[in-house]
Amino acid sequence: MGEGIGSLLPFVLMFVVVYFFMIAPQMKRAKKEKKFAAEIKRGDKVITKSGLHGKIAELNDKDNSCVIETMAGKLKFDRSALSLEMSSKLNAPAAVKK
Repeated sequence: MGEGIGSLLPFVLMFVVVYFFMIAPQMKRAKKEKKFAAEIKRGDKVITKSGLHGKIAELNDKDNSCVIETMAGKLKFDRSALSLEMSSKLNAPAAVKK
């Protein structure tokens, strides 16, 4: 019986490593993106995952979409198309230069 457990141990360890280095961080990131999409408001400057820059003009909770005002006009996007990383960098206060 000890032999069966010994042969299973590498698979269990491999699963634990995969979980902590791949699955858990991905779930944490998805939770952050969902929170970001829920907290946006009119007037926020955003960047979509495809690189479109604009400002939130309207929010629609029915279909989870938003209208982004750009220099070319207004475009409707799903909130999941907004990039948390790029939008956060855009709205971050500029570093003070000495």
